[in-house]
Amino acid sequence: MAGVDSTDDSLYPIAVLIDELRNEDVQIRLVSIKKLSTIALALGVEKTRSELIPFLTDTIYDEDEVLLALAEQLGQLTPLVGGPEYVHCLLPPLESLATVEETVVRDKAVESLRTIAALHSPADLENHFVPLVKRLSGGDWFTSRTSACGLFSVCYPRVSNSVKAELRQHFRNLCGDDTPMARRAAAGKLGEFAKAVELDILKSDLIPLFTALAQDEQDSVRLLAVEACVSIASLLQAEDTEQFVMPTLRQAAEDKSWRVRYMVADKFTELQKAVGPEITKTDLVPAFQGLLKDCEAEVRAASSHKVKEFCSNLSPDIRESVIMTNILPCVKDLVSDANQHVKSALASVIMGLSPILGKDNTIEHLLPLFLTQLKDECPEVRLNIISNLDCVNEVIGIKQLSQSLLPAIVELAEDTKWRVRLAIIEYMPLLAGQLGVEFFDEKLNSLCMTWLVDHVFAIRDAATLNLKKLVEKFGVDWAQQTVIPKVLQMSHDQNYLHRMTCLFCINLLAEAVGPEMTIKLMLPTILGMAGDNVANVRFNVAKTLQRLGPIFEQSLVQQQVKPALDKLKADADIDVQYYAVEALDGGFTNGLNSIVKHNCSENKLKDIRCNVAEVYIYVMLPCAMDCEHF
Repeated sequence: MAGVDSTDDSLYPIAVLIDELRNEDVQIRLVSIKKLSTIALALGVEKTRSELIPFLTDTIYDEDEVLLALAEQLGQLTPLVGGPEYVHCLLPPLESLATVEETVVRDKAVESLRTIAALHSPADLENHFVPLVKRLSGGDWFTSRTSACGLFSVCYPRVSNSVKAELRQHFRNLCGDDTPMARRAAAGKLGEFAKAVELDILKSDLIPLFTALAQDEQDSVRLLAVEACVSIASLLQAEDTEQFVMPTLRQAAEDKSWRVRYMVADKFTELQKAVGPEITKTDLVPAFQGLLKDCEAEVRAASSHKVKEFCSNLSPDIRESVIMTNILPCVKDLVSDANQHVKSALASVIMGLSPILGKDNTIEHLLPLFLTQLKDECPEVRLNIISNLDCVNEVIGIKQLSQSLLPAIVELAEDTKWRVRLAIIEYMPLLAGQLGVEFFDEKLNSLCMTWLVDHVFAIRDAATLNLKKLVEKFGVDWAQQTVIPKVLQMSHDQNYLHRMTCLFCINLLAEAVGPEMTIKLMLPTILGMAGDNVANVRFNVAKTLQRLGPIFEQSLVQQQVKPALDKLKADADIDVQYYAVEALDGGFTNGLNSIVKHNCSENKLKDIRCNVAEVYIYVMLPCAMDCEHF
């Protein structure tokens, strides 16, 4: 096997590995690569260094998924090659992987190289790791040069000054590389490298590179320079930031490419924290206004997402005045923006301005904007406003909230889009807790009951869970007086779907009200529905009785529950029989056996087995029949 003597057991693992790596099946090769640590352990550290690693280095040519697994495994082999003293043995295969064409493989190789770089001694870094970085950065193909960009920051702090100077020169060359891919990689790692170098070197060497990259002809390079701007600004004093960073940042905020302006908007709050309050006041506030008014919807949406955080981070002594004078006029324009993504982004954060501006400003300036967005034609905008109502309630109080926003909420509860109605239902328990039981009964109780007969099953289902949460919040007495009578009345509804909803409500309410109330008020209704003329209702009666069975006393089961189930067991509908027997016997297999036992012929058993699949269809039928288009 691969020229290995079969009697030499110690070499068997490497022979197996070689054979599997040459297998035509890519999955076998992939499994083999994932066993590297096991094979290295079997070989021992010396043979791993002398045989396994060279073999891997010489045979790196495979499918991308195999190479990706290899790059990951090599980063974990340090203990198996002899520890940090010999970790440099792992560099050759990783260097080869860092030059391949597939990006994910290169990135994983760089990640593993960064991991093992920390394990090198300073001497090994200079003797082994730094030469690798130099080779990669001077490679003929852009692939190796892009990989090199991610390695400077991990080796720079622990090498001598002369080597540091060489590394800076190589990084400088990459920043001015002929290929935009290499410049893009250098721009992406500039901020990380800036944190590794000395402050004077940052000002003298890296700031000029940053300025050049921010003015690159490729917008894909310029936008990555914006990310570096955050790291560089956080390292400098305010006066240095003003001198070295702000001219470039002002230029980026007005860049001709919307992608660069988008990146500025996306990183704006990070930039705000990095530059400090004084520069924020003088430079970033006007820049933020410009981004909120940008001609591109993507830029306006990105900056709208940052409105709340930007305002929160403003200095307290100028916060309110800046918001009222500079930010709020832009926000008012965005509320009626032509693009729904912009309005949706703003709706997700605008409610957060209430705690910042206080009660009076919220009532005077923000409430009209909330109402406008609550009535917006875009469902997502309305949804985002509803989901953040608690922010406003904490500021203006429930009375003001109910007077101003509640009518709009009630209108949304009857919205034609079922997902909007669903969002209102999910918010209802929280709103109920804020309103109190009296106000809730007066304004919203009838609405909650209306949802139980909605034409969309998802709404009816959510409404039953909503009732349970309301009962848990308001108590059993409230349920007995307000909810249970209306639910039980649904058992006589002409629509069988509504009668089934009655049973679904009982299933959940029983958990909230307890056994005594369930037996006293709801059990008679359940038993009465056992004679319903629709089979779906009857087998749901059986399922309800099975679910509630544990709370019934034995005498009650024998006197009332079992007779009802026995009657259902003899039902003409095969599915009703099945669920009745399952309720009596407590199991799927037992259910089939019991039907046979109770006077069912062999042919009937065959019919039952054929109808097992149909049981599930019948269970899902209410959903399928009355679902709106998604």
